[in-house]
Amino acid sequence: MSPASTSRPRIVVLDGHTLNPGDLDWRAVGALGELTVHMRSEDTEIIARAAGAEILLTNKTQITAGTITALPVLRFIGVLATGFNVVDTAAAGARGIPVCNVPGYGTASVAQHVFALLLELTQRTGHHAQTVSDGRWSACPDFCYWDFPLVELAGRTLGIVGCGSIGEAVARIGIAFGMKVIASARRPRSIHGVEFVSTEEIFRRADVVSLHCPLTDETRGAVNSARIAMMKPSAFLINTGRGPLVAEQDLADALNAGRIAGAALDVLSTEPPPVGNPLFTAKNCIITPHIAWATHASRARLMDIVAGNIRAFLAGTPQNVVNGAG
Repeated sequence: MSPASTSRPRIVVLDGHTLNPGDLDWRAVGALGELTVHMRSEDTEIIARAAGAEILLTNKTQITAGTITALPVLRFIGVLATGFNVVDTAAAGARGIPVCNVPGYGTASVAQHVFALLLELTQRTGHHAQTVSDGRWSACPDFCYWDFPLVELAGRTLGIVGCGSIGEAVARIGIAFGMKVIASARRPRSIHGVEFVSTEEIFRRADVVSLHCPLTDETRGAVNSARIAMMKPSAFLINTGRGPLVAEQDLADALNAGRIAGAALDVLSTEPPPVGNPLFTAKNCIITPHIAWATHASRARLMDIVAGNIRAFLAGTPQNVVNGAG
């Protein structure tokens, strides 16, 4: 949808804190209109804060059909992320409002985090560093010690479930570590050093299973007790994709029973998670607070793409549109 006037549009950011807690600059977005940034917004505050906005930006704040109806001058919705399930895209499309997301910005950072998690599982670097700080090495009768089996990655099999751009980046790092790489994908491609197999074969063969598939009705809860039972007892599970891919109680039960060697997750089914999440107390489970995407470089790219999305919309050629409007 092309702009209705040449005046500077009002741009409202509903929840800017996660993208920019203070180490980035909103200048590129602010150059495109009259910008107001709210660090966080409660549901009851959304309509009042967005009133008069032609361009509305959100990260995780929900934009419902009711909100869209209550904002008659709204012409563009930008999501400060790749996932866009926080927006009622059908309601926006019915109004001719394009919803634009930001794909591809975090590929390198997420792939890097996969191996940060995997190396923590295989070396327990954080744990052992803490024991040194606690004085244990100084008091040790031997020149070294370790509390967990230390696992060499070279020669092990890395299984990637969902081999898009992030999965491919993970595969290339795995190959650099000397790992054998197998992968599954909806549309298998030819990637040097990667063997494409079924998802079931990944769970049976892999020493490390890393999840990178989209969340759909088919994949929701797909990593359940049945799939985990296919895994080697020495295998690790890594999830930097979407939390609901994993049936969390099933995984916790498997870890506590020693049916797999460990798991590391950057995403959970509910975020922030309730204090009773069963994975918090599961054995050999490492959890980080959804930070795989959040390096400075990754967030700076995201900011640049958001500004580019707005710029393209104002020029009458919207990009990264996820709802067919515009």
